[in-house]
This record gives sequence, structure tokens and C-alpha cells, in this order.
Amino acid sequence: MPRKKYHFAILIEQDEDGIYVATVPALPGCHTQAKNLADLDERVKEAIALCLDVERDKKRIPQNTFVGVHQLEMAV
Repeated sequence: MPRKKYHFAILIEQDEDGIYVATVPALPGCHTQAKNLADLDERVKEAIALCLDVERDKKRIPQNTFVGVHQLEMAV
């Protein structure tokens, strides 16, 4: 039986120390970090796989639709 494919939007940011941080908004608590984008790609796949195992136990895997990214600048 073929495996079902899922599509997830990944938010990637770089912190003040140059570390890349990936977050998967559709999977609460699903995030990882790495020093370079190649390692981040592998780590986020591992993180998603682990989060999907948890969601499968709950009998639900959310599938959000990616709309876009908006960066807002504010003076406070």
C-alpha cells in the first residue's frame, strides 16, 4: 500500500548567533535548529517524523494550506 504524502510549511529563521531555527506551524512543538541549512533540512525531516508519530496516535494529522509570509516592522 502506498504511503500517504503530506505537505508542511516550514518557517526558517536565523538567530543572533547565526543558528538556523525551523518551525512547523501545523505541528505544535515541532521545531529544530542547526548551524547550516543542509543539516537543518535533515533535522526538520526527523522532527516532523517524530511529531507525525505523536499525531497518528491521536488519529489526526493536520494539513494546513500555506498562504504566505508577512514580515511586519513596528516602532515601539
